[in-house]
Amino acid sequence: MENLKYERKEFWSMLLKLAIPIALQHLLINSLTFADTLFMSQLGDIALSASGMANQWNWLMSMISFGLCSGTALFVAQYWGAKKYDDIHRTYTVAATSGFVVALFFMVLAVSIPEYIMKIFNRNEAVVATGSAYLRIAAFAYPATVLTSILCTVLRSTEKVKLPMAVSMISTTLNIILDYALVFGKFGLPKMGAPGAALATAISAWIGLAVLILVSLKQRNVIIVPIKSFFGFGKDAFKTFMKKASPVILNEFMWAMGTVTNNAIFANTGHENYAACTILRTVESMCLILFIGLNDGGAVIVGKTIGEGKLDNAYRSAKRLVISAPVISAFLAVFVIAFREKVIYLFNVSGNISPATLAIASTLIIIYAIELCFRNIPYTMVCAVFRSGGDSLTGAKYDLVCLWLLAIPATVVTAFWLKLPFWLVFLTGYVVEDVPKSIMCLRHFVSRRWIKPVVNSQK
Repeated sequence: MENLKYERKEFWSMLLKLAIPIALQHLLINSLTFADTLFMSQLGDIALSASGMANQWNWLMSMISFGLCSGTALFVAQYWGAKKYDDIHRTYTVAATSGFVVALFFMVLAVSIPEYIMKIFNRNEAVVATGSAYLRIAAFAYPATVLTSILCTVLRSTEKVKLPMAVSMISTTLNIILDYALVFGKFGLPKMGAPGAALATAISAWIGLAVLILVSLKQRNVIIVPIKSFFGFGKDAFKTFMKKASPVILNEFMWAMGTVTNNAIFANTGHENYAACTILRTVESMCLILFIGLNDGGAVIVGKTIGEGKLDNAYRSAKRLVISAPVISAFLAVFVIAFREKVIYLFNVSGNISPATLAIASTLIIIYAIELCFRNIPYTMVCAVFRSGGDSLTGAKYDLVCLWLLAIPATVVTAFWLKLPFWLVFLTGYVVEDVPKSIMCLRHFVSRRWIKPVVNSQK
């Protein structure tokens, strides 16, 4: 009993030590998204909708990047527990090289054919024109953004959380200042509107990466390896990484494609509906900050414990994490509903957002808050527990089945066949995806079949 009490105390102490800096880092990142949406809202519905749709391309790429980061964290946390430092280096160099190639691919397409990309989401000529101008510039941030994400994942997975937080603070602060200056023409800089926000993003992304590398060189931390070693990981290391990471990458890519598909459906029900969704996504991102911190920190603990060979301890740690998700969600839901009108008001300080958009946004925020418990149960299990345990395939199956076979068809039917009010279309998609997935995830968690040490599989 005393051992369990000590173990529980140690878990929460370590989780808070990891989670708070991670949450603060994502708070900084999401405050940028909030500020960007706030600035765009002052330019009107068209600019807000256009920037939101243009960012769907970035969202698609970032989900592939997230898949690479999740695969990296899966290996690095367990290798860290097993003290296999050479394997950590090989893993992250494979991930960084792969991520850079993906980012270049998305950047080239966005720069070359932004109009075609925008037309995937909307056919409104004004929205397409504004979004294309935004996307063509924002794309230059992609390589820096992906590399920074992967390098920060390695640092967090080895319990180095302060540097990623500091880098986010620098790049986010710079981005918001440049955002304000270039969108509205302040501090002697030209007034560029939506393209100014994109330029601010690109500049700050590369400066953030430069700061991360320079400080790491001074500290000689785990992400610093010789250039020759960086590109010399070999086929075996690539195959080992991709065997576990490819289901996660496919999961995130197809989940992102599903989200993009849903957003395209929403956009084609009216630009006011999608402008409301853009406001909601910003609120959603802010709410996720706490869970990202808890889940990323918890994933490090679970993965490290499995790497140390303490499988029962790992299960108990995961169980504490899983139980905390719906409890915290319930408290957060009450807070979101209570303050939703004050949050929405911030997006209409200039009075350029239509009353219809604001009313829809208020309703969507209530739906999101009520459904938050069901949404975060599978999120915690798939991203924090199953993947850190070495099971990258099961969560991918649950995600894709519930999204592509249930949620998207339900959204299409309710939007275009039954022609239900938009809030009902939105609610149907959420419930049909999250409730079945929560049940499946809980059953798999209790079975313990997700505990699959990758360290032993290398021997």
